Amino acid sequence: MMSRAWIVFVLASANFFLSQFYRSTNAVIAPQLIRDLSLSTEDLGLLSAAFFYAFGLAQIPITVFLDRIGARRMMAGFSMAGILGAFVFSWADSLAMGVLGRVLLGIGMACNLMGTLKLLTLWFDPLRFATLSGLVFAIGTLGNMAATSPFVVLVDWAGWREAFRGIAGCSLLLVVIFYAVVRDSPGQGFEKGTSARSLQKASPALADLRVLLKSKDYWIISYATFVRYGIFAAFQTLWAGPFLMQGLRLSPITAGHLILLLNVGMILSGPLWGAISDRVVKTRKWLVAADIGVLTLLMVLIAFAGPDTDLKALWVLFFSFGLFQPGTLMYVQMKEIMPLRMAGTAMTGVNFFTMVGAAFFLHALGGLMQSLYPEASLSIPAFHTAFMLCAAFTASVAGVYSFTQDARAQVK
Repeated sequence: MMSRAWIVFVLASANFFLSQFYRSTNAVIAPQLIRDLSLSTEDLGLLSAAFFYAFGLAQIPITVFLDRIGARRMMAGFSMAGILGAFVFSWADSLAMGVLGRVLLGIGMACNLMGTLKLLTLWFDPLRFATLSGLVFAIGTLGNMAATSPFVVLVDWAGWREAFRGIAGCSLLLVVIFYAVVRDSPGQGFEKGTSARSLQKASPALADLRVLLKSKDYWIISYATFVRYGIFAAFQTLWAGPFLMQGLRLSPITAGHLILLLNVGMILSGPLWGAISDRVVKTRKWLVAADIGVLTLLMVLIAFAGPDTDLKALWVLFFSFGLFQPGTLMYVQMKEIMPLRMAGTAMTGVNFFTMVGAAFFLHALGGLMQSLYPEASLSIPAFHTAFMLCAAFTASVAGVYSFTQDARAQVK
């Protein structure tokens, strides 16, 4: 049984790897997109944000139906839309067609994280959930990294259109294998002998959704992930590069190394905080609050960095900004607060705000810098203002998070 569980883990995590890969590809093919689709800088921003908007909105039906339909069918069905989107994007000759492709990609990748976490709740011991979900997030971050230098090599060899088609073909093969091999549960009891199927039918979908929306913890955790991941995604996928190259006057290679170090820290963060939470401190809530407090300090220090900042200090700041991301624990905490039958609903409801936060901060920070510093929107003062605003947001999260429930001690 355990060997089958690990097969489920590997196949589901591979789908999440692709989700993270697809969302990050625009950063390295931006010059080709601008040239081939005749895009302005604003158009490129819209093209990038389209994935996140579609991904976020898709969380609404996933929240309602994941626990009813099951992760296997939901992940496979949504992924087929994403594969179609990859092909559409590769055929794009205009902004409209490019946005359509990215929207389909966003919808298609929208269930891969929540579906994977749902499968983990049914295939593994709940005491291992935080550790395993941390590994899933680490695998996803490898997908982000695959969309950097390795993808550049592939694009240089085959072109960005052919590269997308080739990866879409690999995605299709993975989905076929996933659907053929994976099952929603091992068919054993989870709560006093209750079967997985009866868990899915135990409560009407809308009744579960009402329970979720009435939860104070849901709204606090959702606000926290909206801010936490929104700021991180905006920094990781867009603003870190201009800040380092145009603000701090670093070379593209040095900037790339620093962003890579940020991702290395992110890879380590999930397994690290999951294992500490499971085995050492026995808490989700206070570990999240502590990490958010550290992120606030790091954001302030990054905001005050300048061209004369020591490079080693930047290494530490960027690595730490990735390492102290507690996103995994927020999902775990929400899952533990709600009944097991609502695990998918609860985590997907949180994920909606995670993705909307990314889209919001991608747009908002650029608009803020442009409006306040129209003649120098990528200058050090512009970044200082934007990053200090981010620090204020993260500080507010640290302040309200103490009002959430810590259900870790209830998991036996």
